[in-house]
Amino acid sequence: MAFKNTDEVIRRIMKTTQTVALVGASKNPERPSNHVMSTLQMMGYKVIPINPGLAKQNVILHGEKVYESLESAASASENPSIDMVDIFRRSQEAGQFVDEAIKIGVKSVWLQVGVVDVEAGIRATEAGLDCVMNACPLIEGPRLGISGPDQSCIP
Repeated sequence: MAFKNTDEVIRRIMKTTQTVALVGASKNPERPSNHVMSTLQMMGYKVIPINPGLAKQNVILHGEKVYESLESAASASENPSIDMVDIFRRSQEAGQFVDEAIKIGVKSVWLQVGVVDVEAGIRATEAGLDCVMNACPLIEGPRLGISGPDQSCIP
């Protein structure tokens, strides 16, 4: 079964998401995940970085505490509920993060450019999550005329 992103799903994710957990966050400014995190923040999203190595060093990245796992970020009382998990990991590692995203009850998963796991995408959609893969919100948002979360969706 092939997986195809749709503009409808991309639009829904980008407009209704308020809080993003970014798996594979990097403190190296040359890494795409670092740039995507800071740009999503500038667009108005709250972004929670996930990186076990950085979490052990108590790193603060773009003003946010780095967490070891999605579960630890989701259970931290200072964080709002996570709407979307943005995955910057190899395709063969993406499935475990999709499964963790399903477990913590997020609304969507987004696998970045070059990250494809069709089986994980099927598991996500069967669990009721929206899913996008092999795409970047910094490309897709402007393409669809979306500059950040829809403020009318804030509870």
